[in-house]
Amino acid sequence: MRKKWFWVVMMMLIAFPAGSLMLAGADSGKRPQTQAKAVVLLDLQSGRILYSHNQNAPLPSASMPKLMTQLLVLDGVRSGVIHWEDKVKVSLAASQSQGNRLRLQAGEVVTVQELFQGVAFYSAEDAAMALAEHMSGTEKDFVHLMNQRSRELGLSPQTVFYPSAQAQQKHPGKDGSKPAASSTRMTAADTALLAAHLITQYPEILDTSSQTQIKIAGKDLYLSSNNWMLPSMAGPYAYEGTDGLKAGYSEQSGYCFTGTAQRGGTRLIAVVLGTGSREQRFEETRRLFDYGFSKNMTLQERLNDWLHPEKATAALF
Repeated sequence: MRKKWFWVVMMMLIAFPAGSLMLAGADSGKRPQTQAKAVVLLDLQSGRILYSHNQNAPLPSASMPKLMTQLLVLDGVRSGVIHWEDKVKVSLAASQSQGNRLRLQAGEVVTVQELFQGVAFYSAEDAAMALAEHMSGTEKDFVHLMNQRSRELGLSPQTVFYPSAQAQQKHPGKDGSKPAASSTRMTAADTALLAAHLITQYPEILDTSSQTQIKIAGKDLYLSSNNWMLPSMAGPYAYEGTDGLKAGYSEQSGYCFTGTAQRGGTRLIAVVLGTGSREQRFEETRRLFDYGFSKNMTLQERLNDWLHPEKATAALF
């Protein structure tokens, strides 16, 4: 009897497009609307962009360039150029960095691993500067490496990394004037590509980004995640399957977020650049994830939802 009903349902699925069935949660399959400056939703397995808005516009993207910093550090560790246990002496320039900071002091000695945790988890500017100087000697040379790696990955020319304004202002022109600082620009599409490469090549990065709190051992310092979508946050923005990746804010860029979530065999990457509030970036990401996962439902999942709509509805909340 059960087999007979199975084939009846299969014939119905063939006869009617999946979208015409009154599947529970079908509203999540509608194309999401966005108020962000730019968004991209990427399916990691297929490499397809499932949804985008203004994806190729070069925009200021607070903290998103730290994804490239992480990639270069992981590349360096893998190749043996640097090691996690390397001791790094913090320079005066690094200690004076603006923005999120671990409050590193000039002359303080920390390990590469501790600095990396500060960058990956907290987007700490002083930690990023210390890593840049440790790997390349100067921030300027490290930024050159960032741009070189960007081209190797196939990121577009619209994505360009610059040294911090603080570093640029230290180099006056021939007439003694200080040039206006050029700021890093990234596109949403390039940010998604960068995140995809980082996760694919170094999936262990998610072990850090999925935590709600970490301890920087050498400093006896605890840092709390600003990714409100982590399920363990248990707040209104928590989203099942989320395990990364990076949130940021600056006055110039607004609120930004590169998130990733996995359900079943599907991993999505969502990039949201330039929202007006920290809450909105997570609301936008939720809509993107809902849309992406509904598009990637397998036939079996659609069948289960049709046969058991009460379970599908419950899964949405």
